[in-house]
Amino acid sequence: MRTQVGIVGAGPAGLLLSHLLHRHGIESIVVEARSREYVENRIRAGVLEQPVEQLLMDTGVGDRMLAEGMVHEGVLLRNNRLDHRIDFRALTGKHVRVYSQHKVVQDLIAARLGDNGQIVFEAADVAVHDLDTTAPRISFTQDGQAQEIRCDVIAGCDGFHGICRDAIPPSHLTHYERDYPFAWLGILAEAEPASRELVYASHDRGFSLLSMRSPTVSRLYLQCALQEDLANWSDDRIWSELSIRLGRGGFALNEGPIIQRGITAMRSFVVEPMQYGRMFLAGDAAHIVPPTGAKGLNLAAADVTVLTRALAAFYRTGSRDGLDAYSATCLRRVWRAQRFSWWLTSLLHRFHDHTPFERRAQIAELDALFSSKAQSTALAEVYVGLPLIL
Repeated sequence: MRTQVGIVGAGPAGLLLSHLLHRHGIESIVVEARSREYVENRIRAGVLEQPVEQLLMDTGVGDRMLAEGMVHEGVLLRNNRLDHRIDFRALTGKHVRVYSQHKVVQDLIAARLGDNGQIVFEAADVAVHDLDTTAPRISFTQDGQAQEIRCDVIAGCDGFHGICRDAIPPSHLTHYERDYPFAWLGILAEAEPASRELVYASHDRGFSLLSMRSPTVSRLYLQCALQEDLANWSDDRIWSELSIRLGRGGFALNEGPIIQRGITAMRSFVVEPMQYGRMFLAGDAAHIVPPTGAKGLNLAAADVTVLTRALAAFYRTGSRDGLDAYSATCLRRVWRAQRFSWWLTSLLHRFHDHTPFERRAQIAELDALFSSKAQSTALAEVYVGLPLIL
């Protein structure tokens, strides 16, 4: 097989890149190790920044998002004593939209197949070759048959555990990472959300978050030990702990059947540069943020926007300037999002080695945020979304 851009990974980054390239008349083939059913039903968070929402609308894949997604014009921050609403609309004139990531993936797959795009599902033994030449290759096996895609460029969109980043010589990369000493226990419950907007709660017992997937399905999280055993958390214990951490001033959760539960480790990770030869990393293959700031999907969208613009210029004029600057361009936004996610995580969570002084200082920082329009505006500006290309 021959194409212009070979894409490894059919997550949001790879599918959106293929969709955007198609709109510029650039051919691509997406190679994915998992089945279509698995990819389309892999549940992930879905808070879309306004620039990403606009991108999906402008490129023809936003109809279902507009019909089913929930517009949020603020979030509520809560500590033991006070509530403070960050009013996105008043502070920035913008909003975010809650729309599950798996639905974004479904919409993009439908668009690509509707445009006769090529997506190879259930590809085994995927590997990339000749990255430092002008003719890189992707090899894989499908239905027991060896296959190869020859291309001009490879996009590594295969996530943190994918094969693309590991194919780059280690001496070429610098890793920046932080593993947090706690995790999130998350549940999906058939219960009407108890708040119209997300509630971030900093409590002496640990962080908790009230989110949602729809008007009838709640998504809730609570901070737990890194090595927590999920078997120790009965439904009653989960609801009790969430009620303690989120409850204040008469606020009560709506409980219902828990249909999904899991524990998520918290990590910050960036690799530099995000490119090697003719291969360009995008999304989780290049960076991971803790979910506190809801930036993962949005960063992936920004990466592929930058890459699409660079590839469009390359095929239109032959200029490599955009491709050569890809990593530096993306990393400006990546590090802004990393700083925000690290700051919000550090502000709201309890650390096992916190001294009483450090906990009091943490509460004082929250109080300062609550009382300062300037600080609230700074939070809102990043939460609703920086421009996709800085």
